[in-house]
Amino acid sequence: MTIGEERDFGTALAWEALGGAPEAVGRVRYTGSGNLGEGPLPVRELARATVGVCGLAAGELGAVRAGGAVGDVPALVVDEAAVATAFVSERHLRVAGRAPVTFAPLSGFWRAADGWVRTHANYPHHEAALARALRLPSPTPEALRAAVAARPAVEVQELVYGAGGLAVAVARRYGDPQPLVETVHTTGAAGRPLGGAPAGRPVAGVRVLDLTRVIAGPVATRTLGLLGADVLRIDPPGLPEADDAYADTGFGKRSALLDLARAGDRAVFEGLLAGADVVVTGYRPGALERHGLGARDLLERWPGLVVAELCAWGWRAPEPWAGRRGFDSLVQAGYGIAAACGGPDGTPGVLPAQALDHGTGYLVAAGVMRALAGGGGRGLRFSLAGTGSWLVRGSAGARAEDEAGAAPYAAEPWLRETASGYGVLRHAASPFGEWAAGPSRWGTDRAVWLPR
Repeated sequence: MTIGEERDFGTALAWEALGGAPEAVGRVRYTGSGNLGEGPLPVRELARATVGVCGLAAGELGAVRAGGAVGDVPALVVDEAAVATAFVSERHLRVAGRAPVTFAPLSGFWRAADGWVRTHANYPHHEAALARALRLPSPTPEALRAAVAARPAVEVQELVYGAGGLAVAVARRYGDPQPLVETVHTTGAAGRPLGGAPAGRPVAGVRVLDLTRVIAGPVATRTLGLLGADVLRIDPPGLPEADDAYADTGFGKRSALLDLARAGDRAVFEGLLAGADVVVTGYRPGALERHGLGARDLLERWPGLVVAELCAWGWRAPEPWAGRRGFDSLVQAGYGIAAACGGPDGTPGVLPAQALDHGTGYLVAAGVMRALAGGGGRGLRFSLAGTGSWLVRGSAGARAEDEAGAAPYAAEPWLRETASGYGVLRHAASPFGEWAAGPSRWGTDRAVWLPR
């Protein structure tokens, strides 16, 4: 096996996990350089493989809508510099010339009495819970550093989670294996006939109800929007989104607010569900089931739907992790990735991109398109931990030393300037083309579907 063949192994495994025909993998070709930075894990291969299978799925769906069969996949060329630029889109973002806010002062690694803890406090309610759990005299890095240093890492983790915050003890070994994607429901019912689609827009006319937040799910739905879908994101009014986060991931969609505790808003939401072809959710397991909106509930009512569920820790994670909130940085810490990326002194490190988020986002988009090509009526599950499991066990196929020898990528050809509800944005282009317009402001659109 040559180096090039070995590096295509990641694409083959991801496509197989999505249920694709093995011979289709030979239809994708990678060009250019996409080195995201040195490290012990094959992040470059994960990036190119997840984008590659998303492109294969888009080509397959386009072929089916043109009268072909499932498994018909046209040739595809993926530019690795475009992939690398997109995988760190939040770093390239400028909002009216201003660099975005990324991690808040209380988000990061903190030394505990017996190891390290990773916290996430980017949202005000998570910062408040962190301060409350550890009884901080003030919400400052100095106070947090002292409070964590006095306790064992797992004690900090449990105190903070118990108060509704987010903190994870840095694991010294990799977590248990988890699947990259699972098909958990197949109804046998067909979705709405889709008919033809314009070239390059295989998801045209498909209505996607977006119930996701924070990078992975929004990356999936902005990709589906670029490829033609009518994507409508719905959020509760009491849980605001950060402007910078939506400026980065709000392309290709509209955004509205509905309070499902209000009868009128719930009726609007039910109408949206009745008109949807796809529902993508990003809530932890059990959260939507309490409202009768779990995948099984939705597919019982609308058997032709495609429902893609996304969570942080995975449905097979040991209790209590399956039902816990999480973000890319926390899964890196809890799954052993941060320790693997750390220094010789034991200080934890990070991947050169939020690769679990971005990679999972492209996998979700690919899974949705494959399900549409197959006629609908399917429930799929993805998780950041599943993508992390694929990465750490070498399933991405590349060797870290092979990646380390690759040339740096040039981002400039893949950066654009677009007007938006937040002002002019400098942003990363999609590996699949150009968005027609920039995002509106979060929560300011009407909760209606566009005419087909």
